[in-house]
Amino acid sequence: MEKTQKNRKITKGGRAFSIINGSILIIIALICFLPFVNVIASSFASTQEVVARRFILIPRTFSLDAYRYILSTPTIFKSLAVSIGVTGIGTLVSMVLTSLMAYGLSRKYLHGRGFLNFLVVFSMLFSGGMIPTFLVVKALGLIDSYWSLILPVAINAFNLIIMRNFFQALPDSLEESAKMDGCTDLGVFWKIMLPLALPSIATISLFYAVTYWNTYMTAILYINDSTKWPIQVLLRQIVIVSSGMQAEGSSVDVIPPAQTIKMAVIVIATVPMLIAYPFVQKYFVKGALVGSVKG
Repeated sequence: MEKTQKNRKITKGGRAFSIINGSILIIIALICFLPFVNVIASSFASTQEVVARRFILIPRTFSLDAYRYILSTPTIFKSLAVSIGVTGIGTLVSMVLTSLMAYGLSRKYLHGRGFLNFLVVFSMLFSGGMIPTFLVVKALGLIDSYWSLILPVAINAFNLIIMRNFFQALPDSLEESAKMDGCTDLGVFWKIMLPLALPSIATISLFYAVTYWNTYMTAILYINDSTKWPIQVLLRQIVIVSSGMQAEGSSVDVIPPAQTIKMAVIVIATVPMLIAYPFVQKYFVKGALVGSVKG
């Protein structure tokens, strides 16, 4: 059977389809990839070259002025450490809370399960709003606290539903067998369910990590101390200053290379997530699809 398949000749129509299909995919890949190459190349180009050339793939004049300007203040390293800490701790807290709640809601014998699932879906459609959320955070004493960047967004309803569906797709016989051997509910969750849910955990962890790394609005609302700003807020301030305007709108004496700084800011904000993605790529598609099959 295998020899028959190997000896089967590819028809002209099949060869033409492969060529056309491959060409279209290559064009789509270039459309997605070339703009990012342009951003990286522009961040290393001189200001004059960026102004003169609208699209740069390879800079003619290599310059590190933009990165020198961004890294010239030690504040950026403080903000980078804040973002890394918030991303790491926030992702861990979110995954613990999300996985525990998702596993509970996936059990058919849970009393009030339908009502709780309704509340989760309802929260996706309607939220309390910015002002009520701010008042809750203030009442809890979280203003100017790093926890204000984590707790208000600790559980995402969409991620919770994906993980709940993943647990629902697992056979009930696994839980029954474990309980027959004397395993508790927490033991079943920790020893049986979590190891099987690694694709879903890796996928949702990436979702949460991207959310925490891109923290901007919550930091603007809840963090008044500039020394506690995450990297995204500080990069915004750098862009504002590099454009010749301070945050309040007053002019500055020295105008650094604004265009190249904007490109460098995009690179600094994006590269860490691009570095993390290959480590969870093999779980990404499987985790997202398996968790979305059953509703």
